[in-house]
Amino acid sequence: MRYFFTASLVVASLAGHVYGHRQAAQSPYDEGRVVRQRKSLGFGPDHPHAVFRASPYQIQTNGFTPMDASMDPLEVARLFVDDVLMNKKSSSSSYKIRSDSYTDKNTGVTHVYVRQLINGLEVADGDMNINIKDGMVLSYGNSFFAGAIPEPFTNPTVNAARIPLQKSCDQLHQTLHSLRRPNVVDSEQVVMGQSPASEANVPLMQHFAETSCALASLPEGFTSDDIADFRPALLAFMANATPKPAVADDIMDNFDSHRDAMEVTPIHHFASGEAGLEFVVDNVPDAVNPVKAKLAYTQIPNEAGDSTELHLVWKFEVEMEDNWYETAVSASAPHDIISVVDWASDAYAPIPKPPASSGASYNVFKWGINDPECGERSVEKENFDLHASPAGWHSMPYANDPSMKGVRLVNKRDFRNTTTTWGNNVFAQENWEGQNSYVDNYRPDGGVAKAFNYEYDPQETEKVDALDEAKKYINTTVAQLFYTSNLVHDLYYRYGFDEVSGNFQQHNFGRGGAENDGVIANAQDGSGFNNANFMTPPDGQNGRMRMYLWNTAIPYRDGDLEAGIVIHELSHGLSTRLTGGPANSGCLGWGESGGMGEGWGDFLATTIRSNSTYSDYAMGAWAANRPNGIRNFPYSLDEDVNPSTYKTLDKPGYWGVHAIGEVWAEILWVVSQGLIEKHGFSDTLFPPKPLADGTVPHGDFYRTDKKGALVPKHGNSLMVQLVLNGMKLQTCRPSFFDARDAIIQADQVLTGGENFCLLWTGFAARGLGVDAEVINKTPWGGGIRTNGFTSPSACVDK
Repeated sequence: MRYFFTASLVVASLAGHVYGHRQAAQSPYDEGRVVRQRKSLGFGPDHPHAVFRASPYQIQTNGFTPMDASMDPLEVARLFVDDVLMNKKSSSSSYKIRSDSYTDKNTGVTHVYVRQLINGLEVADGDMNINIKDGMVLSYGNSFFAGAIPEPFTNPTVNAARIPLQKSCDQLHQTLHSLRRPNVVDSEQVVMGQSPASEANVPLMQHFAETSCALASLPEGFTSDDIADFRPALLAFMANATPKPAVADDIMDNFDSHRDAMEVTPIHHFASGEAGLEFVVDNVPDAVNPVKAKLAYTQIPNEAGDSTELHLVWKFEVEMEDNWYETAVSASAPHDIISVVDWASDAYAPIPKPPASSGASYNVFKWGINDPECGERSVEKENFDLHASPAGWHSMPYANDPSMKGVRLVNKRDFRNTTTTWGNNVFAQENWEGQNSYVDNYRPDGGVAKAFNYEYDPQETEKVDALDEAKKYINTTVAQLFYTSNLVHDLYYRYGFDEVSGNFQQHNFGRGGAENDGVIANAQDGSGFNNANFMTPPDGQNGRMRMYLWNTAIPYRDGDLEAGIVIHELSHGLSTRLTGGPANSGCLGWGESGGMGEGWGDFLATTIRSNSTYSDYAMGAWAANRPNGIRNFPYSLDEDVNPSTYKTLDKPGYWGVHAIGEVWAEILWVVSQGLIEKHGFSDTLFPPKPLADGTVPHGDFYRTDKKGALVPKHGNSLMVQLVLNGMKLQTCRPSFFDARDAIIQADQVLTGGENFCLLWTGFAARGLGVDAEVINKTPWGGGIRTNGFTSPSACVDK
């Protein structure tokens, strides 16, 4: 077991040193595929002289005594360090107290961090941490260099056996030899201490020995004797650190071009106390952000192994796709890697496993029940889609959690699981004050079981008490808003509103797009009544949804409980991010474009609530306490119920975006009913959930006669797909004509144009045929329109 333990540590520390051996592994760039290979480097020198004194009684001083309790702890620290260094002072040696020193509010202990400076440079591993309370040093650790100080900008020759990587390789070879030795003591007895796990590790360890230890340094010609030129040292590290064989090979094959392509910018510090030469480096292969480079010292054990010597290094901070390294590489040839620390933990995975628990439960109006008049509440499970929400609705990395800003954490890439309505896609909370702040606002806590089961039984009161009565049910309201919003996220994701297209998530699971932009969903927002709104900044900034109470009845009606309103608002984020690209939020600002932003929301909300038995639907009827809702007409196939056509936009009162939008939504509703008549109706708009291997089963949802793209087989699901695909296709600031043509083109792309005539027939039925026109059009929606009821000639005889 001893051998297995040692081998595990060595393998973990060496994983990733590949540049010395060309591998036949598939490149991450082959055939357009991106193959993410997670690995981590982690090793460094021993510090035989380092000490930690864990109590005041273990501290030996040269005269330092506890100070007055009122003394500044930082001043106490300075006096203590001076005492420790009393016999080791030199004009070439000093120290600085780091700015991240702090006092723990709970314990009252001040934690002071000190960094050693020699010849004006930091000693990267010359640290002292001092814990102080009431003027007394409670404990301290010290790894300050205590030997002879070298001449500036020189490096002693170091035996390769003292380089940490070489030592690790030697240990790896010894372990391999031990594991391969026969375990038979005599012909009748077998030692049972060897575990199968050890034997299973032998091939992997052999691979690392052949690749990682074949070359501990860059070959001749890849090095530089100029200590001031850190570029070869940085390339040496990148060739070791990259998980991509193609990148490692490219560094070796094109060393000079990579070195010359680097853009180096010096960092100048106005304040004193900042030591060393420091630069920012752009164009570093496989780095995702500019690399910081700083000349420093690090310590290497001496020949006897009882103390250390200083070694001049370049210290780099390198952020990669799945790693964030702090490394020290020898400033002189052959640029050995002296130490490396990965700030990212190996426990992190780009796409985590779903929570092990049974998930949350919510007492809500379940998906498909539009409002309290349409059905009763029921307890529904956290039915998240593993593809759309891999970590569920209540989890996100600490690094992406706004409530964790400023909190010290060992590994921010670990996932935080919450028991409130706070998750990767949605932050749902009350906002009675109507302010922009939200992190500390109230939200319900479902406890360990995440059971969001609350009463909802609003009573009729005097109008003056109606607001207080509505606030009694804030737990129910916020839970409903969280539930509905997450299902909308997952639904739209499955139809293509994903990370790269600009959806709303705090963490994007390594799938691209800008993150840290989950939806801030405010319930019972105090900034108004009888409305709702959604703000959509460019990708990477949080969308913000405000849902209001409606004082249209007593007791007040809560817009958070009408799914159609919530879906409408969230659909603004969908259409704005998809039209013109996720970084441009200015494509649906006014006129027909702005109106269609409203219309898509109405159409999608109506489609989601509809069922196989056709019915007309009003928008916002329950909240507004009006049978026909907040639009001029319900959405209907019957022209006597809803007479809207393209020409309707010329009427007085139809220049506003909401009125324009309801005409667009009515046209889409008519088009979709034609698709349903031909292809049938799906009882669910949610596609089948992916299998364990990531493949999506066709089930009864997708057509099986189509290869390539998944094509919904029913009319309602197909229409949703075409609408979203059309948003991606259409131009910035589209007209009705542009959006119509984009939907028809989307069908051409998806089905080969099977529904070309059917779609044109639907559009033409409400005046948007090929002969429709508009003259004297104004940006805000004015102009003179002519209905067109004609389909293309290719469809006339069909």
